[in-house]
Amino acid sequence: MKAVAIAYSGGVDSTFLLKVAHDVLGKDILAITASSATYPRRELKNVKQFTRSRGIKHVIIYPEQTEIDEFSKNPTNRCYYCKKELCSKIQQRASEEKINYILDGSNAEDKTDYRPGEKALKEFGVLSPLKEVGLTKREIKELSRKMNLDIWDKPAFACLASRFPYGTKITKSRLKMIEKAEEVIHELGVKQFRVRFHNEIARIEVLKDDFRTVLDHSDDIAKKFKQLGFKYITLDIQGYRRGSLNEGLQK
Repeated sequence: MKAVAIAYSGGVDSTFLLKVAHDVLGKDILAITASSATYPRRELKNVKQFTRSRGIKHVIIYPEQTEIDEFSKNPTNRCYYCKKELCSKIQQRASEEKINYILDGSNAEDKTDYRPGEKALKEFGVLSPLKEVGLTKREIKELSRKMNLDIWDKPAFACLASRFPYGTKITKSRLKMIEKAEEVIHELGVKQFRVRFHNEIARIEVLKDDFRTVLDHSDDIAKKFKQLGFKYITLDIQGYRRGSLNEGLQK
């Protein structure tokens, strides 16, 4: 491909892809990270540190999905409108750098969940090398470990918009509530979790092994969540599971 622009979120998949592309193409790669209300500040800090430490050219773009009516209304194909906005801005920046190829870190397992954003990737010609060669998440983590990438065991991450049930309006203030609520859980040392937004209810999903940690700090969690604007705070007894808000969708 000679030169590529990589949509870089800081997750295990995009970090692995970025590392390999840098090994192969050197200075002819551009990492592009989208910073918006759906993207936690701590993630932005981490991606800047990674690219700086390896001398990778890195730019930040600033889309604001909440200003897109189709996105903020949160329909079941919300991710399509988000990805369309991101791809448009990434393509524009790649063109300015005279880069013809845009890559993302989708892997071979990403087709198993409901992913309307894939339509936008296809429309903009975004390529997914990890998916093309059939690499699974487990394989990517193992290869990342062998390459001494310290994010190899980083928990799965999805944008903050995924915390809202379809049909629940997404706003900057609500995204900020979720980001701050998840910081509370993160500070307890819990790695894999989500805080789901149900208007006045916050539903906490953690792995069942972490139930005790949450319960031991329940008073403090409740106090801080109520300060953020939640009225009721619940612990989901089913525990963390990927894409739990897709469970009611017709397949």
